[in-house]
Amino acid sequence: MTNKLKITFLLGIFIMIFSSNMMNAQLKQGDLVDGIAAVIGDEIVLESDVLEQMNYGKQQGAANTDKCEFLENLISNKLLVYEAKKDTLIENRSAAIKEQANAKYRQLLSQFPDEKTLLAAYKFRNAYEMKNAIEKIDTDQYYGQAKYQRVTEKADVTPNEVTDFYNMYKSQLPQVKDEVTLAQIMIYPTLTEAHKQELINRLKKIKQDILGGETFESQARIYSEDEGSAANGGLYKNINKGQMVKPFEAAALNLQENDISDPIESEFGFHIIQLLKRSGKVYDARHILLKGVPTDDELKTAKAKLDSIRGLIVDGKMTFKDAAFKFSDDKRTKFNAGIIPGADGSDKIERESIPGTISYELAGLNKGDITTAFEDEENKRKEIKIIKVEDVIPSHQITLETDFSRIKQMALNKKKSEMVEKFVNSKLPTTFISIDGRYDSCSFKSNWKKQSMAK
Repeated sequence: MTNKLKITFLLGIFIMIFSSNMMNAQLKQGDLVDGIAAVIGDEIVLESDVLEQMNYGKQQGAANTDKCEFLENLISNKLLVYEAKKDTLIENRSAAIKEQANAKYRQLLSQFPDEKTLLAAYKFRNAYEMKNAIEKIDTDQYYGQAKYQRVTEKADVTPNEVTDFYNMYKSQLPQVKDEVTLAQIMIYPTLTEAHKQELINRLKKIKQDILGGETFESQARIYSEDEGSAANGGLYKNINKGQMVKPFEAAALNLQENDISDPIESEFGFHIIQLLKRSGKVYDARHILLKGVPTDDELKTAKAKLDSIRGLIVDGKMTFKDAAFKFSDDKRTKFNAGIIPGADGSDKIERESIPGTISYELAGLNKGDITTAFEDEENKRKEIKIIKVEDVIPSHQITLETDFSRIKQMALNKKKSEMVEKFVNSKLPTTFISIDGRYDSCSFKSNWKKQSMAK
């Protein structure tokens, strides 16, 4: 796509800047803060931010790596963040973001042998500095996206506008790669009663050890299989009522402060919970989770169950849609006929982006075919799946006839970009802006330099 169309719509910029990959890349630059590139209100863009955006753009195949353009994108985003923090209709989520940053830090920590190794890998001097970096990224993400949505909430495009957009830019629109539409039925293997009792007995023993003098915190660090909290002694702070799964919350809120529950079962496994503090609808708790890894026999039983469901579908005794609704454990897809969403939110998935395990199972299948039951893993949890090939879309040049919804989204993104650009320009006269002299030669689309000199 050429620079003329360039769909550098700010929505795309937000996706690029605030993806999980970008979070990791940003964190790795903890030692690269080498000066301030720009100040917008009380928001700061560091020179290292600009360099990191350029590097990330190159990794994603961006044709244009003009430093001035990346700075302008960052400045625009920071202005949205600055305005969002002043917008009384946007909820202040500072406390929740801080706790979320702490949880992300704990999750990262669980992937390393110790904290020293983690900090060295991400080039931070101490945990406080790294947590602050994560919190800053999450804060910018929340406020930037919230303001973007507020500014563009009334954006819409008519069929005529979609057609006009296509006619204007059709020579620049990309070729669609080979795609498929897939639907799945996924079930978690059921543990035998004996296996469940084994986990319950282990938790009872851990509870007895705590009552006998061990601390809940130390036992959670040793035994809990919750990657998000084990390294922090099983602690979750500022839990809002309704935030946790129902069995966990019911058990936690039925406790007196500092009491420990008996083992309870949830969709994640088996827990014991200690209520630390409760204030209204907010509470702090620790827990120890044992997930229960399915045995080979339990996996085999789950495969047999799903193959029998497949048989009902193939024999015409049940539709795939009805089977997904009735049997699938995947809450994301079971209410939508099992359809797996693509990266852009549509029902189309590029073949080359399909994970290896699934790609192997789909080899040689045609439209309407269904795989036999196979084992997969997501978030370190074993699951059994069957997948149906709902549609096969060969590589083709994008057209209105075949890709109207895709073109409509492009046209809508363009309109949103124009709305945000108009909003940003309207705020320039009343916003403090200072841009470092190293960017004096830049030709920005908006009058950033003029406003900078006027301050």
